[in-house]
Amino acid sequence: MVDLSGSSGQSGRTGPVTGSFITRGYTAGFVLVTSLFFLWAIANNFNDILIRQFQKALDLTRAQAGLIQFAFYLAYFLMALPAGFLMKRFGYRVGILAGLSLYACGALLFFPAAIVREYSVFLAALFVLASGAAFLETAANPYIVAFGDPGRASQRLNLAQAFNGFGGVLAPILGGLFIFSGVEHSHDTLKTMSAAEVLAFRVSEARMVQVPYLVLAAVVITLALAIAFVKLPKVSQSDHAGGDIATPGKTNLLGAVIAQFFYVGAQVGIWSFFVDFVKEMTPQFSEKQAAFMLSASLALFMIGRFIGTALMTRVSPTRMLFIYALFNIALCLAVIVSPGIIAVIALGLTSFFMSIMFPTIFATGIKGLGPRTSIGASYIIMAIIGGAIFPPAMGWLGQTTGHLQYAFVLPAVCFAVIAIYARKAGATSESTSPVSEAGQ
Repeated sequence: MVDLSGSSGQSGRTGPVTGSFITRGYTAGFVLVTSLFFLWAIANNFNDILIRQFQKALDLTRAQAGLIQFAFYLAYFLMALPAGFLMKRFGYRVGILAGLSLYACGALLFFPAAIVREYSVFLAALFVLASGAAFLETAANPYIVAFGDPGRASQRLNLAQAFNGFGGVLAPILGGLFIFSGVEHSHDTLKTMSAAEVLAFRVSEARMVQVPYLVLAAVVITLALAIAFVKLPKVSQSDHAGGDIATPGKTNLLGAVIAQFFYVGAQVGIWSFFVDFVKEMTPQFSEKQAAFMLSASLALFMIGRFIGTALMTRVSPTRMLFIYALFNIALCLAVIVSPGIIAVIALGLTSFFMSIMFPTIFATGIKGLGPRTSIGASYIIMAIIGGAIFPPAMGWLGQTTGHLQYAFVLPAVCFAVIAIYARKAGATSESTSPVSEAGQ
């Protein structure tokens, strides 16, 4: 159970106060752990800027640039299970500190990568950084349960994930200001430039990433020092998600893993090509303006999580998940068939309806796992590999058809899978518990 005495585990009092959103004494710890959600959002959403930036700096095609997400989310797939085992053995604090250390190392590697200007070195740096993010997500998502009443876990997780949304809003703005130089040359213009001029342009663009990632590394190191000393709840293996041992038919773990694979694939695919899509559909806008449009879309994502947290006191999380998935299927179809700015607006609106998906799938998937929660969480985080699969596939589809619009049929399929999961998970919950899902 959660030890209310802190990390020492000496008090005889155990378990969070029934009904408490955050247990007394752990507010500072909750704030710091919640800040981790903000931190990995910065890394995830900087990738959307890097996809555009590396096309300029390294002369990549859209399909090649999609490998940024492949390298990033491959790390999630490979590192989530080791992270789960590490936390099972040494606890969540150690897992978080390991994640922050890897994150900082990956960010620091961007400096030499920009000097050598080799795509493989950038991908290696992203892999190390993403390995750290995988540790953080594997730890923070289930650990949020330990900060209060397990019955309010879905609300608490959606609140924490709202700050992930805030990081998502801020990242494109920061990227637009500090990574995008504002210098854009068309292919025709580049052909008229000398080899020396083209090389100077690409070198300058590559080095634009150095300072932002150095600053990011400094922030991560500072946060690691704070996490090392703050008071955090101690979690035993019997404490999680209601505390009962998982049995076949009682949990939604397998369905959650599948749903999360398709959700992350849809989310990463949509955001990865948002800037490119704006440029294709509305060429009158600059890349900086397109980045700010992405920020506006991510603001809807953040707002959606705050609204979702409030609505879950009245509406079943899986019912909301089903309805939101249907909205996004319709919006993706609108993206495919609509012209210009209408298609851009439809794409931007998908973020609002994606807002509750990750935390709701996650909370529903680990519910009832008991001592297997940390490993179950690892499996769900491994499903983030979907973010490695769909962006290259979308890039290839857009390149093959000659129209990026057609690539958004893949996110539409993803949201259909999520809608099916939501219906089945809702039915499972209603058949196994007399308590409303809104109290998860």
